[in-house]
Amino acid sequence: MQYVYISVAGILLLLALFAIAIHVGYRAPRLREGRDPSARGLVFDEAYITGPRGKRLYTWSIPLSDDAPTVIMVHGWGGNMELMLPLAMPFHKAGMNVFLLDARNHGKSDADSYSAMPRFAEDAACAIEWVKKHRKGKIVLLGHSVGAGAVLLEGSRRSDIAAIISIAAFAHPEWVMRRQLERLGLPRIIVRAVLRYIEWTIGYRFDDIAPMNTACHATCPVLLVHGTNDTTVPLSDAHAIASNCSKRGLQLLEIPGAEHDSSDRIDKHAPELIAFLQRAGITS
Repeated sequence: MQYVYISVAGILLLLALFAIAIHVGYRAPRLREGRDPSARGLVFDEAYITGPRGKRLYTWSIPLSDDAPTVIMVHGWGGNMELMLPLAMPFHKAGMNVFLLDARNHGKSDADSYSAMPRFAEDAACAIEWVKKHRKGKIVLLGHSVGAGAVLLEGSRRSDIAAIISIAAFAHPEWVMRRQLERLGLPRIIVRAVLRYIEWTIGYRFDDIAPMNTACHATCPVLLVHGTNDTTVPLSDAHAIASNCSKRGLQLLEIPGAEHDSSDRIDKHAPELIAFLQRAGITS
């Protein structure tokens, strides 16, 4: 009987170490802002708004007028609001309010037990409710990478979003994780175990939150933006989203030479993003 107890204790220890390794491996690095919008000559308000589970979300609001449309910007994994500022300026110049936030465990927002794309979406939902309370114009969601997946997920659940701009979104979270795990040379059985454990932890099946599926359920116009030189999330992911939602008429804008974090190259194509919003009747 003693050997049975030892075996059970050993298995539980291995499972605990397995879970800890996953949580440590997928912990988001925290990068705090070094500059704020004033460094770019923009007048802004900073504030903490209440996020999920009572956590505080650090935000920047770059106002224009209460009646103007507002674009809510969500950064990617390990990023922060400052990295989104190059994109904020052209939207502001086009006559829009801009609202940026740090997701939980990122920038100057509060820490939480873990980060995941559905939690980015929850944080975006809190930003939407804040904007609806303080602004009267239409709301546009813009996200980068994991943030792009998050705005597609949140946008698919709502009817109060006027347009979505998704930058460098992956098509399916399992594809991204498989690519990462297989580069480590892990056996397939371990890869499968990791994927299933993450689904259990976040409380969602990957298929249910995959951008290639959620984008199809958005009722508003959707623009997919992707760099042709993106090696983190290949351009083929954008094509997979577009082809899976072919009946929805999603638009795809390919940025020649842009990599995953090439905000400068995307910034040069800002007129095409603004034109998308003009066609959607959001800006004049």
